Amino acid sequence: MSRSARTAFLALLLAFTTVAAPAQAAPPDHLPPHEPANGPDRNEIPATDTPFGALVAASGENQPGDHAGYPRKTRLRTYPENPADKSIKLGLAPYHSLAPKLNALQAKSNRVSVEIAGQSGLGRDLYLVTLTAPESPAETRLQDRWRAEIENDPVRAARDPFLKFGYKTPVWINNNIHGNEWEGTDGALRVIERLATSNDTTTRELLRRNRFYFNVTANPDGRVAGVRQNASGFDLNRDFATGSQPEARAMRRIVETTQPLMMLDEHGYVTNTLIEPTTPPHGQNYDFDLYIKHSYANGLGMEQAVKALGHPETAKPEIPFRDYPEGVWDGWAPIYTAQYSMYHGAISYTIEIPMDVNSEYETTPAAELQRRARINTDVVEATIGTTIGYVDQHRGELISNQIEIFRRGTAGEPQREIPDGFVPGFGPEDRYRTEFPRAYVIPAGADQRSATAAARLVDHLLVNDVRVKQADRPFTLAGRRYPAGSYLVDMHQPKRGLANVMLEAGSDISAKVPVMYDISGWSHRLLWGASVDIVKDSGLDVRAHEINAASPTGGVGAAPGRDLALKLNDSKEASAANDLLNRGIPLKRTADGTIVVPASARPAAAEVADRYGVRFTEADGTATPLTRKTLAAAVGPDELKVLRDMGFDVRPVSTAVLNAGFDFSRVDLLFVSSGLRYDQLTPAAKDSLKAFLARGGVITRGATGAKFNTDAGLLAARPVAGWEDGNGVVSVVNGGGPVGTGALTTSFVYGPFWFTDLGPGVNADQRYADGKPLVAGHWRPRDNGSGGQPQAAGQAAVVSGTSALGGKVVLFGTEPMFRDHTKGLYAQVARAIFWAAG
Repeated sequence: MSRSARTAFLALLLAFTTVAAPAQAAPPDHLPPHEPANGPDRNEIPATDTPFGALVAASGENQPGDHAGYPRKTRLRTYPENPADKSIKLGLAPYHSLAPKLNALQAKSNRVSVEIAGQSGLGRDLYLVTLTAPESPAETRLQDRWRAEIENDPVRAARDPFLKFGYKTPVWINNNIHGNEWEGTDGALRVIERLATSNDTTTRELLRRNRFYFNVTANPDGRVAGVRQNASGFDLNRDFATGSQPEARAMRRIVETTQPLMMLDEHGYVTNTLIEPTTPPHGQNYDFDLYIKHSYANGLGMEQAVKALGHPETAKPEIPFRDYPEGVWDGWAPIYTAQYSMYHGAISYTIEIPMDVNSEYETTPAAELQRRARINTDVVEATIGTTIGYVDQHRGELISNQIEIFRRGTAGEPQREIPDGFVPGFGPEDRYRTEFPRAYVIPAGADQRSATAAARLVDHLLVNDVRVKQADRPFTLAGRRYPAGSYLVDMHQPKRGLANVMLEAGSDISAKVPVMYDISGWSHRLLWGASVDIVKDSGLDVRAHEINAASPTGGVGAAPGRDLALKLNDSKEASAANDLLNRGIPLKRTADGTIVVPASARPAAAEVADRYGVRFTEADGTATPLTRKTLAAAVGPDELKVLRDMGFDVRPVSTAVLNAGFDFSRVDLLFVSSGLRYDQLTPAAKDSLKAFLARGGVITRGATGAKFNTDAGLLAARPVAGWEDGNGVVSVVNGGGPVGTGALTTSFVYGPFWFTDLGPGVNADQRYADGKPLVAGHWRPRDNGSGGQPQAAGQAAVVSGTSALGGKVVLFGTEPMFRDHTKGLYAQVARAIFWAAG
């Protein structure tokens, strides 16, 4: 970094001056790359078992010291030098260099603390580095009390002069969440070292007033391998509403426990540099007035800091809120780090550094890549420095701002109307609001579709810091009677926005913006399999207590000596059935998909009931034998995870694997959704596959699956592709059959398909609802009028039948296993597998 750039950084660090907003700019000539809804990650690149190889074990073990105050020094275990680390070619810090560097800084400075925030999927440590002035245990306890007061008693916090004066304002810097967007880590290391070692009065005072938290690399496995995803193939910056991955859960804990006033998520690469705030749509559950004022001001400051670096490549940073058309870079979904963090009280940003080093990694000389990486690291450093300076100068306002977020939630106040020009450029296109209900009730007893799903939903709300109560006795709300043990989500709570964004249906925003960057609809209430009631306007005269975990749901409810029945309404029930099958217990299956367990296996049933939280009842009726199923699966990483989580034996395959001579002899079912092309199989592979198709089942999903069905001549059903970017929660009508029976009346689509011209013996197990099937999300027709909701309405979304070759087949036009997000739909897949596999 040049001397002038470092001087600029220090100036921004020591004293931030608010920059006047320029006039609304014209849209840039280019826009950031859009990730297609149904792109290669879903349909062309199948999951494999070992894409990253094995991790060499670290030497030593993490040895934490006294963590009562600060510093909190942890002697970090070290990893062997890895010359294959993709960071090395860029002149950046390889993962194996991080622990030695952080150990040395901890030894050198009493301002540096390192804690292990968790482990990656392959077991690499996640380093949370805190920079602050030393604190005694008593001082740290006081800071913890103030942080809790801001959230739990915001009225008192607002009146507490000692808090306003003495609270160390927290800032969180998250880095390298996409493994091949490296430089956030290296820019953060520069700032960490400077704050740890500078002895000037200004730095010491800065650390006396603030705490700066750095997640040094959020995705170390991806960093080493040079890929966007983590080792399980998941995009971690799409996982926050679900928390399916260990790295995402670690970040969730960081944001909840540190409660930052401001946060940055450092990404790449967008030409010139991209600095949020976003375009519309803005999440409708935010108190957006409390976000946009400081977000835009600091965003403008970061823009000036990046310009001041003096690099021609950083001369024109872009702020989507000001510079982009609606929907191109939105702030709608809670799946992203920055947007999720807002629900925990943070003013947050995604930063996209400018110089591409990943898509040209293999073709560009190392010297040029290193030049680009140095510029990118400068940009990271400048954005962090600006933010640190802004927070320090505006700390009183920012503390009051976070208090007010939680106060409004606790008081149950409606969202504020934001006038035009609230910040320069704010207008009608920026207004997205919702009406918070008074409460949600998750009933217990006979009114609950799935007690297992209800417990999972409650536990998920709790782990996301949403308050949930459980009724001590029966009660009545909005004219409905609920039994004791029912759960109540009182929406008069600090993080009501987070509660509501998970539980409300959402909105159909198709007519409001022409495009969306990623998913536009989600709803844990509609897609997770639990019954949830909305109480719009009522007093809450309910005797209840706050809980920190859902009540157990497992049990055996049949008389001794009688066969047991297990309804397949949830993925946990599929897991329980596969667990019993793996023990060699002879199960049966009824026509509606219910699993029958012999009375002799009651002890094993009781054990799995407790393990998975499922309930067995007494069996009746006729059933046919059910055996353990082995799947060959050309599927995406998210689908592979779901299938294995349900306990199925899954063997990943692809076109290449089948052409290499895959053995189908022990396979019961082929699942096709990604990376398998029938027309690209060798003659020998086709012959082997045809022999399997005469006896084995097939399930397909999406574009790849539909083409496979047509090319292989399986079911007579013409696939019709909806608009490729169409996505969200849809209403469906179940038609019975092996897949429709017991399914939810809502499903999920991402690049929807439907099936017409159904031949003899092909059943429509599920159809899109008439009218406009989209409940929430973004689904428009193409410019020529095709592919929209009117064309899909009433059409078959899921079909089943027996192929001309002899095997049973199910075709999904929906997305029942999307990103481990649609948990209430997994049982539908399990029923399809047990039926099609015979």
